[in-house]
Amino acid sequence: MGDEQDQLLPIANVGRVMKQHLPPTARVSKEAKQRMQECATEFISFVTSEASNKCRKENRKALNGDDVCWALSSLGFDDYADATVRYLHKYREAGREKADQKKATDSDKVNKDEESNHASCQAAQQQTDQIPEPTILEFRKMDDPEPDIAMIYCNSDSVENGKPAGLIAS
Repeated sequence: MGDEQDQLLPIANVGRVMKQHLPPTARVSKEAKQRMQECATEFISFVTSEASNKCRKENRKALNGDDVCWALSSLGFDDYADATVRYLHKYREAGREKADQKKATDSDKVNKDEESNHASCQAAQQQTDQIPEPTILEFRKMDDPEPDIAMIYCNSDSVENGKPAGLIAS
């Protein structure tokens, strides 16, 4: 009985579905819930087994919604098959729309990042354009024929008391 109990749908879920389709004042007995649990479990197992056999014949390991729809139809549950096909189509369409929205959101984010990077590059270029050419000074020691060269970058921010604030030796 323990193994059989593991194979049944959860009785709380079965009872909840039953109550959703009955008037609010209706009561459902424990025996009715158990009987519905057994019937619903048997129905699902029956349809899934048929779909699984189809997959096995086609050498596939994964069972999908189309297989379940085919099984419903081949077992004579045409009304259920038609409704399930419509539901599956709408479900997949909603998934595609959600993926498209995510793609559009990600694309917008990438575009904004690219615009931001472009603006940063332009700002850096403008700053580079504003850097003055260095003033090159040669310093020679009296006894050394090779000069030491220093480049001085001057702009209004780096000049203190009319003198450059920093030297870059190379």
